[in-house]
Amino acid sequence: MARDQIDMTPLQSRDELVAWFEAGIKPPSEFRIGTEHEKTPFTLEGRQPVPYEGARGIGALLEGMQLLLGWEPIMENGNIIGLYDVTGGGAISLEPGGQFELSGAPLENVHQTQSELMAHLAQVREIATPLGIGFLGLGMTPSWSRSQIPVMPKGRYKIMTNYMPKVGQYGIDMMYRTCTVQTNLDFSSEADMVKKLRVSIALQPVATALFANSPFTEGKPNGFLSFRSEIWRDTDNARAGMLPWVFEDGMGFERWVDYALDVPMYFVKRGETYIDVAGSSFRAFFEGRNNSLPGQRPTISDWANHLSTIFPEVRLKRYLEMRGADGVPWGRLPALPAFWVGLLYDNDSLDAAWDLVSHWTAAERQALRDDVPRFGFKARIKDRYLFEIAKECLKLSYAGLRRRNRVDHSGRDESRHLEPLERILEAGRTPAEEMLDKFNGDWGGSVEPVYQEYAF
Repeated sequence: MARDQIDMTPLQSRDELVAWFEAGIKPPSEFRIGTEHEKTPFTLEGRQPVPYEGARGIGALLEGMQLLLGWEPIMENGNIIGLYDVTGGGAISLEPGGQFELSGAPLENVHQTQSELMAHLAQVREIATPLGIGFLGLGMTPSWSRSQIPVMPKGRYKIMTNYMPKVGQYGIDMMYRTCTVQTNLDFSSEADMVKKLRVSIALQPVATALFANSPFTEGKPNGFLSFRSEIWRDTDNARAGMLPWVFEDGMGFERWVDYALDVPMYFVKRGETYIDVAGSSFRAFFEGRNNSLPGQRPTISDWANHLSTIFPEVRLKRYLEMRGADGVPWGRLPALPAFWVGLLYDNDSLDAAWDLVSHWTAAERQALRDDVPRFGFKARIKDRYLFEIAKECLKLSYAGLRRRNRVDHSGRDESRHLEPLERILEAGRTPAEEMLDKFNGDWGGSVEPVYQEYAF
């Protein structure tokens, strides 16, 4: 979530950077589930992007949400850019093109995640419908060009927009045209973090295929099932990807610190001002060698903010973020935390998942990651289709959730949230392929019906 941290303690040593991550270690009894999802706002009339300004804009939507919820506004230069729930820990924020993000509170089980989501959607509808705003559950805007999409008034996005074209062809698309759902999960030790990180990076392509949901660009099929996933292959490879070094001996918090120190920075925040330092490393800043801030040392906040601008397939903060999935319609959103919780929060399933991926090489993992945006379940690793691996993962996740045995008010465990994924595997095709069939059939070669069938 793009909510910038404020802690102005200057950093003295590399050990403090390592300690920042170590502070995330929790006993399994305190493990929580955080789910974030983005959705694209559109005008119900005309199905156009929604500007920030005006009586029916995104700013008005946030102001209405603030009055309804009583959450703290997050302000920047007089503009409301988000809301924060002081009591529960959830937040609402804006992505660069107005994508509306709920960063859920840390919750104990997937049933609570679903309840949180339903409450959020009811609240959003109450404010958005009178403003003539709807929301779309796709991994990428299906019909708009880059130039049509408005820019939200956030300083960090200006800096990123200027920098992106220098480092990849799709960074602007990533910022302005994509939506994701991700889940954030805890670890109980450094070794537990490493194991979960390895398993989830290796299996991220499974989530990409199960949630593949971005086959259209500017009204036409783009040749991919998850174009959002393809976009990440050429956004900024200095800060994205499959992190092969994570699988090498000696992996731990220190290794991640050394990686993050060398990832180019975007900005440093001082008060309300974003200082553009794009392209220079955190390491140089740490050594007092940042040309924009000569002699200055970074603060804890600078470190936390920098870590939020690293975009690999799985990101380490004080928890692990699963980042491989397209945004989807609301009914499928709880399936993502359910899938990863079943695999990673149950030790037997985690061990079995590691057995599944431990013999894959870095080159094989990368080839699978490169193929999945176009081929979905038909991508292969060694002599196996991803479809078979996805089926195995779903079985492991299901078993893990059964063993966790967190039941809802009617006695059902969390495995019920996997039902949408079971249906996808029964059909044998990704959500994107189902959508392409509709496009070539009932929709008569138009993407317009998505604004009804895939709206929140």
